[in-house]
Amino acid sequence: MGDLIITTCNRLNDVEIDSLAAFFSTLRESDATQYFHPHPLTPQEATKRATYKGKDLYYVILSGIEVVGYGMLRGWDEGYRIPTIGIAIRADYRGYEMGGLLMGFLHHAARQKGASQVRVKVYPENVASKRMIEKMGYQFSSQSQRQLVGYITL
Repeated sequence: MGDLIITTCNRLNDVEIDSLAAFFSTLRESDATQYFHPHPLTPQEATKRATYKGKDLYYVILSGIEVVGYGMLRGWDEGYRIPTIGIAIRADYRGYEMGGLLMGFLHHAARQKGASQVRVKVYPENVASKRMIEKMGYQFSSQSQRQLVGYITL
């Protein structure tokens, strides 16, 4: 692992946009899409996220020019007061606490934007993610479309 940098998606250069598209392709080719499907994981969507100008927040973790993690806080564009967090980490970078690092960063970004809570949705069978989310302090309150819904107060 090289130096890691967290940066906003809408500041990616063309090479990094291609890396985000490759990251999305890796997710599509793995079993990750059964648990992570916030939007189409296509090259067109990579470009869309890299040129996005709305209220929601999108970030990537870069190792050099390679995208190894992707995170978002969404819902503000639709008028929700509490954003929903979502993350994905490239398979060969899992197990190094990158998910917790990215979630902590996103919590800070949400606070900076005035959010007092963040919502998360996770499939119960996604045991590793559920465990990490609970470790971060989320409390599950309901279930929606086979997913547990949890909240954390910032």
